Amino acid sequence: MSFKKSNAFKSRKWIALGIFIFAFLLNGCSGLGPSTLKGNRFNYNTTIQTSNDQQLLLNLVRLKYRDTPYFLEVNSVAAQFKFRANADGSATLVEAVKGVFGIGLGVSVEENPTVSYSPLQGEQFIQRFLSHIPLQNIFLLTRSGWSFERILRVCLERVGDLKNAPTASGPTPEIAPIYEEFVEVANLIRKLQLKDAHTLFLGTSGKTPALIFQFEKKANRFPELQKLNTLFGLPPENLRFVLTTHPSDDNPQHVRIETRSLLGMMYYLSHGVESPEEDRASGKVTLTRYSSGKPFDWADVTGDILKIHSQSSRPAQAAMSVYYRDNWFYIDDSDLQSKSTFSLLAQIFSLQSGNAKDMGPQLTLPLGN
Repeated sequence: MSFKKSNAFKSRKWIALGIFIFAFLLNGCSGLGPSTLKGNRFNYNTTIQTSNDQQLLLNLVRLKYRDTPYFLEVNSVAAQFKFRANADGSATLVEAVKGVFGIGLGVSVEENPTVSYSPLQGEQFIQRFLSHIPLQNIFLLTRSGWSFERILRVCLERVGDLKNAPTASGPTPEIAPIYEEFVEVANLIRKLQLKDAHTLFLGTSGKTPALIFQFEKKANRFPELQKLNTLFGLPPENLRFVLTTHPSDDNPQHVRIETRSLLGMMYYLSHGVESPEEDRASGKVTLTRYSSGKPFDWADVTGDILKIHSQSSRPAQAAMSVYYRDNWFYIDDSDLQSKSTFSLLAQIFSLQSGNAKDMGPQLTLPLGN
C-alpha cells in the first residue's frame, strides 16, 4: 500500500512539473510578439523600399522605350500573428517497477500578412505626375541639403532665355536638344553655393512664389557671379536675382523660370538609360541626331548625374536592378552621382503626392494561408 502511495505521489509530482513547464512555455510566448515585431518590421521596411526603387527604375526604362509607365502604391501592410502552445504528459505506474513518465511540449507561430495596393490614376495621377513642381518644393529640397545644381538640372526646363533640354521632357526627340548654357548656369550656382557666397530665400513676386538669391558683398570679386550675371543679362556687380514663373517686367533682377512636371523629370532622366545595341539597331528606341545627321550622345546631357546600364546577365554590383525586355537594367552601386539623382527623384515623387485624394480602386492581396 505504501508503495502505491509513493508512486502516486511521484505521479502527481511529474504532472505538476509538466504543468509548470507548460505555464513557463506560455509565458515565454508572450515575449515572441516584441521579438517578432523587431524582425518583421525591418523585413517589411527593406522589402517595400527595394520594391519602390525597382518600380521607379522600371518606369524610367519603360519611358526610354516609349512604353506606358504604371505605378502601384503600397497603401497599407497589416500582419497578424497567431501563437500556439501545447503540452501533454503521461505516466505509467507498474507494481514494484519505477514509473515511466513522458512530457510533450510544442510551440508554433503563424503570420498572416495582408498588403493593399492602389494604382495611380485619375486625379491622383494628374496631381503627382502632370502638375509642374512648385517652387515651394524646390526650396524644401534645397533646405534638405541637395545640390542646387542637381535640383536645377532635374526640375527646370528654362531659366531666362537659357533652355535645359525642354524637348527631353517627353519621349526621346530626334533632334539634339539645347542645354549647354543652362548647365553652365547650374554649375556656376553650385560653385557659389560651395563658397557660401549667397543665401536663398523663398519669397513672392506679386502673389507668385519666387526663389530669391542674395549674394554677399564679397561675391563681387568672384568670376562665377560675374559670369552668371552676364548670362542673365544683368550688370556684373549685381548681388541679387529672383527666379519666378511670373517675373515683373519692370524689374531686371527678376528671371523667368519654367519647372518640369514629375513625368517630365522622369522622361528627362530616362534618356540616361543605356539601351542595348541590338535595340538601337532594330529601332526599338529613338536615335537622336544633330541637324547635320551626326548621332547625339545623351550622356552629354545626363551622363554626369544619372547612368542606367544594361546587360544580358544579372549584374553583380548593382544598387538596384530590374529585368525588362530580355535585359537587366541597373545603377552601379559605386556610381554615387547616379544614386544621388535617383534618390532625389524618389523624394520628389513623394513630395508631389501632396494632398492628392485616393480616386482609384484598391487591390488587396492576402499573402499566406
